[in-house]
Amino acid sequence: MRQQYAQLAVPHQPKYGTAASRWAGIGPYYAMFPTAFADAVISKYTRLGETILDPFAGRGTAIFSAAVQKRPAIGIEISPLGYVYANAKLKPGNYERVTRKLEKLGETAHLYRSEANNLPPFFHHCFAPGVLEFLVAAREKLKWKHRRDDRTLMAIILVSLHGKRLQSLSNQMRQSTAMAPDYCIRWWTEKNLAPPSIDPVAFFTKRIKWRYAKGIPQTEDAIVHLGDSIKKLPQLARSIQKCQQSQVKLLITSPPYSNVTNYYYDQWLRLWLLGGPEYPSNHGNLYGGKFSNSERYYQLLNRVFARAKRILANDAIIYIRTDRREPTLHTTRSVLKETFPEKHIIDEIEQPLNPARQTRPYSRGGAPKKANCEVDIILEPR
Repeated sequence: MRQQYAQLAVPHQPKYGTAASRWAGIGPYYAMFPTAFADAVISKYTRLGETILDPFAGRGTAIFSAAVQKRPAIGIEISPLGYVYANAKLKPGNYERVTRKLEKLGETAHLYRSEANNLPPFFHHCFAPGVLEFLVAAREKLKWKHRRDDRTLMAIILVSLHGKRLQSLSNQMRQSTAMAPDYCIRWWTEKNLAPPSIDPVAFFTKRIKWRYAKGIPQTEDAIVHLGDSIKKLPQLARSIQKCQQSQVKLLITSPPYSNVTNYYYDQWLRLWLLGGPEYPSNHGNLYGGKFSNSERYYQLLNRVFARAKRILANDAIIYIRTDRREPTLHTTRSVLKETFPEKHIIDEIEQPLNPARQTRPYSRGGAPKKANCEVDIILEPR
């Protein structure tokens, strides 16, 4: 049995030759599954029409992969940023309406000059005045929680909110994370770097055209819910029971790793555009830190997996990708064994980190080489 699951064939796909491949990668985000990995797991462990669940959905890679492969899928994500990315690619808005919304933002951006001028100094070092007015207009006008077209445009703006100069809206910055404001200001001042003067409408018109050039992906019924899995999973259980829906056949997820990154602090600028505070915060919610408290980390995994169990079919497969380091690996193993005593671990596979991958926060600073990998834990019924 162990040998049967030891190898996972990851299919080769054209990089941007299909609608699915153009939408799959939308949104830089920490700790995301490689798309090809999610494709391979879902293809191997499920059949057409079988439902998959990801209670730590991130930017929705597993949910999108399932939907493209004609599997219904349910995801839950506590970060508004992941929620926007995930649902924008699952159900992109209408191309013409998204383009018109972009043009409307450009036409009305000047009305937000006063609000833009009152923002903290960081914003004026980071963005040119016209860009900043456009961003404030987007922040105020795009109803990303409720409108598909608005959510799609917001996702496309978020991708290029910050990054390399002239390839994004910002002064020179990382694309994957937003640094602390004071640090950025000092660095830009020392380098004598001013924010680039960019026409946001022209900038995003090109990017929207590229994104839609192959059409939109044909997906099965799938959604990523915004919220805490501890609260959302019982609601889903009641809904599935009431509607007599099929139970989940594959739980595939990668829980947050202990003491690695703070998703709220590292994404504070994109979260500002979604209505968050003007300064980075360590406390987006109860689980907004680095999960460095071992007891809270255990409770998080325990409560989420226990609630997820209620909507799993008896023969469901559980596929968890986790961190090689302790205490993450030990805690994950312990919780899985306690929560699913009727299942057994059929394999643990070490997965070396891809050097090109964005999500390597714990490999910085001379971390031991052995730590630079993740572990896939696979459970099936006894």
